Amino acid sequence: MANITLKGNAINTIGNLPKTGTKAADFKLTAVDLSQKSLSDFSGKKVILNIFPSVDTGTCATSVREFNKKAADLENTVVLCISKDLPFAQARFCGAEGIDNVVMLSDFADGNFGKSYELEIADGPLAHLHSRSIVIIDENGDIIYTEQVSEIVDEPNYTAALNAI
Repeated sequence: MANITLKGNAINTIGNLPKTGTKAADFKLTAVDLSQKSLSDFSGKKVILNIFPSVDTGTCATSVREFNKKAADLENTVVLCISKDLPFAQARFCGAEGIDNVVMLSDFADGNFGKSYELEIADGPLAHLHSRSIVIIDENGDIIYTEQVSEIVDEPNYTAALNAI
C-alpha cells in the first residue's frame, strides 16, 4: 500500500504504482462519447496518464487545464486524463473549459484500471476513487515515469513529468 494524505490525514491505496521499466498494463476505459478506449489505441505514441479523483475538484480541474495547455506542444504524445467521473461530467467539464488537447477517460464501469495500476484509494472519505498520480508510457509500452502525489490536494510535478518525455 502507498501511504498518502488527504489534507494531512493518512489514507492508503490498494498497492503501489507500477515500476518504471515494466510494461504498462492494457486497460479499457470509457471515453466521453461512450466508446471504449484501450492503451493499444494509442500504440506508437508516448502516453501521459494524468490520473485523479474527480474533475469536479479544484486541483483535479487544474491538472487537466495544465496538461491541456502543455499537450498542444508535445510531439507524438497523448495525454489521457483518467478518473471515475461519469463520461457526461467529463464532457461537461471539457465543454465549459474549452479542453481539447487531452483525452478524457472514465473508469466508472468496473474500476479495473484503478485496481490494475494499484492506485485505487483503499480507505477514508475518497475510498474507491483514484489517487492523484502520473504514469508516463513510452512508444514501446514501457513505463518510464511515475509519480503518486503524496498529499492528494497538491498538484503533480508537471515539470518532472514533461522532462521524462
